Amino acid sequence: MSTSPALQSHWRQRDLAVLWHPCTQMREHHTDLLPLVPIARGEGAWLIDFEGRRYLDAVSSWWTNLFGHAEPRIGAAIAQQAQQLEQVILAGFSHASAIELAEALLRLAPRIEGTPPFAKVFYADNGSAGIEVALKMSFHSHRNRGDEKRTRFVALSNSYHGETLGALAVSDIPLYRRVYAPLLISPVFTPSPDAWDALPGESPRDCAERAAQALEALFEREGDTISALIVEPLVQCAGGMRMHDPHYLRRARELCTRHGVHLIADEIAVGFGRTGTLFACEQAGIAADLMCVSKGLTGGFLPLAAVLAPQHIYEAFLDDSRERAFLHSHSYTGNPLACAAARATLGIFEGEPVLERNRTTAARMAALAAPFAEHPNVAEVRQTGMILALELVADTNTRAPLPSTQRAGLRAYRHAIERGVLLRPLGDVLYWMPPYCIDEEGLDLLAEVTRSALGAAVEGL
Repeated sequence: MSTSPALQSHWRQRDLAVLWHPCTQMREHHTDLLPLVPIARGEGAWLIDFEGRRYLDAVSSWWTNLFGHAEPRIGAAIAQQAQQLEQVILAGFSHASAIELAEALLRLAPRIEGTPPFAKVFYADNGSAGIEVALKMSFHSHRNRGDEKRTRFVALSNSYHGETLGALAVSDIPLYRRVYAPLLISPVFTPSPDAWDALPGESPRDCAERAAQALEALFEREGDTISALIVEPLVQCAGGMRMHDPHYLRRARELCTRHGVHLIADEIAVGFGRTGTLFACEQAGIAADLMCVSKGLTGGFLPLAAVLAPQHIYEAFLDDSRERAFLHSHSYTGNPLACAAARATLGIFEGEPVLERNRTTAARMAALAAPFAEHPNVAEVRQTGMILALELVADTNTRAPLPSTQRAGLRAYRHAIERGVLLRPLGDVLYWMPPYCIDEEGLDLLAEVTRSALGAAVEGL
């Protein structure tokens, strides 16, 4: 493919004439405040534009890419599937890719003594849609068993579960939720166990226990009206990569069991090795009642989500009446191409020491990021597995936030892009969530550019 500045500009102009980009104030693209970067191809941990410039994908293209762009084994699986079957309705029909993927997911899912094992897989098109499935499945299963009081959901403060209306309703980030609030159901928000909120002298575990006690009090008052508690295990990703001790998950599991409330684990961003274990819940030694997975499920190649459920929830829908059936559907449910990509992705996990390699990479990330803790505007360097975050503030003693006029995150983003690294901050939080294939050279570049991006972000304070 030929590369030239003119070609890059050509695609940028064509884009701005027709496309409306997600999670973007488009005026920033039209004024070049936020540079638009058309990409021609990908290669491992790198994205390459039409000028031939390379960008280290430090955020795994919205946390989806695991083993690198254009990973040949996944691409080959999709190509082979495309020559056999590209799509078939999954109502009344089936196909090998959907069956084999479900078998693999159930084989790899956490199995914890005392918790019913996952037995069935329901497919959806993306993470938000998977959350919608889990919420409806929880509510409807209670209703089918004759418990019609359980009409409410509990979510954590600072949580994020997606952009469709049900998923957004159980999210607590004002930037996304506020304008659509009149359209949303009203969940109950309970304090997050986020260790950033620890009181003086509290350990992360103490903070988790304090949040668990608030959840316990809520369940004691209103537990018989609650259908499910939904949690992002270990890391609230879109909420600023806030992290909590596994103790909270153990307490939440015990409380949900005691009060007949379903526990929904949103493993969409944290699953498939991101936190150091295949699924984040494993670090607490628990299994949820419903588990949602997506993003890395296909290695970043195609949209697909899955909701894993135990046999007793599945059986709550078995009846002669279709009204008691789970009638949720998507046109592309269980798409063969997406399932083939996911099968290849899980095959890599089953055939290679992925988690062991990730632990080595995570240790190197920690060593490279350790000096940032001494920066006068970095209040915390936190890490869970392959997720590392830097919390930027105006004053580390008071933790006073940076002034909104500073636009620190945007300044850091622009600085990094100009130096060939894709960092996409969450507000004033810089984070690393690279593909698992990132090498030493890439990690060194990431640390070097992050260091200079920090300076650009707080320049003039």
